[in-house]
Amino acid sequence: MANWIDGTVTDIKWWNQKLFSLTLSASLPSYKAGQFTKLAMTIEDKKIARAYSFVNTPSQSDLHEFLLVTVQDGLLSPPLSELSIGETVHVAEQSSGFFTLDEVPSSKYLWLLSTGTAIGPFLSMLGDPELWQKFEKVILVHGVRKKEDLVYQELIVNTCQSHPLTFVAMVSQETITDGLSGRITNALTSKTLFDYVGVEASPENSQFMLCGNPEMVKETTQILLDLGFTRNRRAKPGNITVEQYW
Repeated sequence: MANWIDGTVTDIKWWNQKLFSLTLSASLPSYKAGQFTKLAMTIEDKKIARAYSFVNTPSQSDLHEFLLVTVQDGLLSPPLSELSIGETVHVAEQSSGFFTLDEVPSSKYLWLLSTGTAIGPFLSMLGDPELWQKFEKVILVHGVRKKEDLVYQELIVNTCQSHPLTFVAMVSQETITDGLSGRITNALTSKTLFDYVGVEASPENSQFMLCGNPEMVKETTQILLDLGFTRNRRAKPGNITVEQYW
């Protein structure tokens, strides 16, 4: 059973009609970039809880940020989207997850492949000094349906200017001039992604972290396996570290 504490809403930022970021003030124990906790609300005398990854880089601050999408007929995301500043959300005290940088071997290149709100854990990592100590170059790929779904662009652009980060926007339902059109899986199969970044990825020089819906993670993992990369496990380090985002 989770131990719950009260978090106070300090900010709500809407990116478009469905995507929003929720910032809560809560005194949580320390956690790692890439981990998640649970948010909950009591609705009709029943506590409804869902897991959400931290977007913010862990720090001494009590402010914690989450990227959410409102799911039609969802039990929790619509009520969360209707909150106002000063209202209360239950937060699980203990954070969880092994989708963290200390679980990934060092290499020359780190490819962060995400879809939708699953970019959240990677945004948290951008401010972690360990990221830039372990890898010479980081490539962040965000696959979305439409350009309006490309969130946190100011943070990403600023990080590209101050660190060896390359960002690749990948839009599947619209044409894009600054990025790639299509899906991550197709860009990997055709090696268009590698050509676009100008990097010839190999098991000797690259690590991949995948975060997205289960189908994307499964398909992308298989493509990378077919290209000669291997799954990363504690007992046998490899190149592919995954997180299914729901």
